[in-house]
Amino acid sequence: MRGSILTISKEDFVKLILQKIEDSNLSIRQQWVNPVGTKTRHFFIDNLLPLDACESIYSAFPRDGDGFFSRESFREKKRTSSNLNAYSKILSNITYAFHDKKIVDRIAGAVEWDCIEPDPLLYAGGLSMMFRDDFLNPHLDNSHDGIRSKYRRLNLLYYVSPEWVIKNGGNLELWDENRTTPKTIVAKTNRLVVMETNRASWHSVSKVEADTPRCCVSNYYFSPISPDASSYFHVTSFTGRPEEKIKKIVGLGDNLFRNIISKVLKIGRGKNLINNEKE
Repeated sequence: MRGSILTISKEDFVKLILQKIEDSNLSIRQQWVNPVGTKTRHFFIDNLLPLDACESIYSAFPRDGDGFFSRESFREKKRTSSNLNAYSKILSNITYAFHDKKIVDRIAGAVEWDCIEPDPLLYAGGLSMMFRDDFLNPHLDNSHDGIRSKYRRLNLLYYVSPEWVIKNGGNLELWDENRTTPKTIVAKTNRLVVMETNRASWHSVSKVEADTPRCCVSNYYFSPISPDASSYFHVTSFTGRPEEKIKKIVGLGDNLFRNIISKVLKIGRGKNLINNEKE
């Protein structure tokens, strides 16, 4: 059941998150340099915010995903929104808190990267809701931002649904090199997950099994330099799970077709679904 919504400023969120990152610095570094079950580097921080703050963020999400853009295909089934000004201010405050230079620099420092920056347009970022039977098949994120000037480098996922456990599904999966076995990271309440995105960071979201929505605040960080310092471009590319042989075949053709169209016509999924709100 959803409760009341607290008034929490972006600046207050920044202070809380900075302190949590500082307190977790050793754990962050250990997780990042020693990924287990996957080559995709990542870390997570539990209890990121006071619980009442997390509950208020969850309560601010529309109950039935009203106003969210719905995606439904063999690739995925989910609802997203980057239209932050359509909802309670707390949702834009928590989203923009991750854009604060102090937080960006602290996270970049923790993973020992330079020239990392957020995306104010929230291309493919913002708010996400997944309901029963929603899913996200194994995929690689689009290599670039919306105007293709920077490479996508980090994916930040902050989960806020209450009492979320592994059996609820809707959990992040980071795949091994052969895409045969995923490492599951539970979309645990008040957990922040940060993962790298590159040409091999295959990940997915397991099917939601709960009757309550899995709500997430999502951000990406970008860099003018690609992960391997080479020049490349690809659209968001999907495949099937190990047992989904037909989806794998369809995915190959679908990825190739969309990649060609995107390169030639300079179009891409979701380019019209960007944030127009001024911070």
